[in-house]
Amino acid sequence: MSAKEQELLMKKELGYDSFDSDLTKNVMDFAELYKDFMVNTFTERTFVAKSVQLLEENGYKKYERGMSLNSGDKIYFPNRGRALIAVEIGTESLGSGVNLVGSHVDSPKLDLKPVPLMEADGCMLIKTHYYGGIKKYNWTAIPLALIGTVALKTGETVDVSIGLDEQDTVFTISDLLPHLASKQMQKKMSEGITGEQLNAVGATIPFDDEDAKEKIKLNFIYLLNEKYNITEADLISADLCLVPAFKLKDVGLDRSLLGGYGQDDRVCAYTSLKALLDSKPSDKTKVVLFSDREEVGSMGNTGMESKFLENTLEELADCFGVKLRDILTNTVCLSSDVCAAYDPNYAEVFEKNNTPFLNGGVAFMKYTGARGKSGSSEASAELVSKIRAMLDDNDVKWQIGELGKVDEGGGGTIAQMVANLGADVIDCGVPLWSMHSPFEISSKYDVYMAYKAYKVFFGA
Repeated sequence: MSAKEQELLMKKELGYDSFDSDLTKNVMDFAELYKDFMVNTFTERTFVAKSVQLLEENGYKKYERGMSLNSGDKIYFPNRGRALIAVEIGTESLGSGVNLVGSHVDSPKLDLKPVPLMEADGCMLIKTHYYGGIKKYNWTAIPLALIGTVALKTGETVDVSIGLDEQDTVFTISDLLPHLASKQMQKKMSEGITGEQLNAVGATIPFDDEDAKEKIKLNFIYLLNEKYNITEADLISADLCLVPAFKLKDVGLDRSLLGGYGQDDRVCAYTSLKALLDSKPSDKTKVVLFSDREEVGSMGNTGMESKFLENTLEELADCFGVKLRDILTNTVCLSSDVCAAYDPNYAEVFEKNNTPFLNGGVAFMKYTGARGKSGSSEASAELVSKIRAMLDDNDVKWQIGELGKVDEGGGGTIAQMVANLGADVIDCGVPLWSMHSPFEISSKYDVYMAYKAYKVFFGA
């Protein structure tokens, strides 16, 4: 670049274009921490439970009404095991707002139907209802694990996990062989596999009982009962799902990438949680929010459309004698959600000048939405300016972009819900390839830069 270009134009380069061996080691080391944490955190329940464990190991206590709170106190607020808020009280008045990083911890999956077991034609199938935006054909002919919680009539709950340990059996949804798929392959991709065909094989051996009518289903329930002491009726009051049965893995001969299920959006949730735990005490109160149900519109009492965040902040406002409206008005939020990275295999859907790249650093989006910015909030120029300065001053590699070409499609995050409360919000997260697939791809470099950005936001 000429001297004048360096003065006036943005310098565009990817993270590894300027090699730094110390930084590369930090990137690789952090990726191992992330991989370790992601073991057996395949649902919002398991992710929240593991997060609570990590919070308590780092001195956080569950909030109880009536607790006396002071600067430096560390507390958390669980919400039905599916959402979570963690708070470190700062030295400034809460009325000056909080620094909030909000993610969602649900991911697309295959939920079991309320009555999921069906015996027919020599096998027993597990019927599912897909959750979130998926390409249905991605979920056939791969190993699946059965994960979730069963609530018994006694009030007890039983956690189920089959398929994640190396010695476990797995489940799968069969695919149609190409030799007989001429009609199927003439259909649109969205119609090649229907929702009602997403039935996983559960068993094929009948139970040894001459009087039984559904011997294969009986054998399946017998085996489930032996392991978990549950019956078919108990499946009615259960949150069970099928998820891909493989762990987060290194991708590429150089091990620069990470592949696995659920990185949308648990990669942002983990990096924000780790940033909270690793950051220094600060003047501003620090808040990490994990919400549920984002993939289906954020509705429900654990979703971002609920009053969970408002109620939590109001509880804190009461403790410190400040107004909730003052907290919300003065709050700055990083809506930490993933975004689409430029993929050369599908270059036609991206506008290259305004698309995040793998290895380009943490990615910001001033707005999301669809087409004419529909269904989106938008960060102000002033907020973007503050974020730019903060990251540049702390050597955080960042990039900014949009979700593909203007009329190609679109999507949203929890940013608009937080903005509706009166806070300043901008989307900030990790770019992905293959988003919403069973095997999403992230860059280790970008994951580390997301962690570093959230840590700087919390006071470094």
